[in-house]
Amino acid sequence: MIKGQVVVITGGAGLIGKEFVKAVINNGGIAIIADINIEIGTKVKDTLSNELNTHNIDFVTLDITSKDSLTETIGYLNQKYGKIDALVNNAYPRNKNYGKHFFDVEYADFCENLNLNLGGYFLASQQFALYFQQQGFGNIINISSIYGVIAPKFEVYDNTPMSMPVEYAAIKSALLMLTQYMAKYFKGMNIRVNAISPGGIFDHQSEPFLESYKKQCLNKGMLDKSDLQGTLIYLLSDMSRYVNGQNIIVDDGFSL
Repeated sequence: MIKGQVVVITGGAGLIGKEFVKAVINNGGIAIIADINIEIGTKVKDTLSNELNTHNIDFVTLDITSKDSLTETIGYLNQKYGKIDALVNNAYPRNKNYGKHFFDVEYADFCENLNLNLGGYFLASQQFALYFQQQGFGNIINISSIYGVIAPKFEVYDNTPMSMPVEYAAIKSALLMLTQYMAKYFKGMNIRVNAISPGGIFDHQSEPFLESYKKQCLNKGMLDKSDLQGTLIYLLSDMSRYVNGQNIIVDDGFSL
């Protein structure tokens, strides 16, 4: 499906990022784990390389909020591979105070988290798009969320310590408009920009939450991390060559 493609996955050492790496390798691509944590990133690269019996996984240290880090990474990859086919914006940088309940969020933390995440997605997209423009082609896939599309269903968090952070809603909804903005701005440049909006991903949440969440869905409930692989590969492949500026929701009907 994507034979020979060089695909950069920010946050590639994380829960979803690792599944994206597997998907790229299993479909003939070259996966670049771009992560700020050298120790974890290197370990994930080695583990997945052994597990998948491949030499087509690379690791680069990347801070998506640093222009210097981005340009250095792009230069390294261009020198090593001669091209970059796609950027998957999957990282989720946030500060230590992220995720508090609405009335407990400090203004400075709200601003910092938007700058880190949405700002990081903008900066990474900008710098890779400059490279794609010179290259003559490119593909950007942003990982958003159903909570970028619909209002939070706060009731699924009842009787749990969990909440749906206000920063998350602001970031993910803005990311969808940024996706459309870039897709249209890049008209004539042969650079596609699309988004994937997943529903909840299983990560050993509490049973009361899982049960409450499933009641809002149509069949499965919480998704497995591997359930996003097919959508990613579709957007990376030529099967979606004229899909541009779109958002694909993968949520088992949670948003209905």
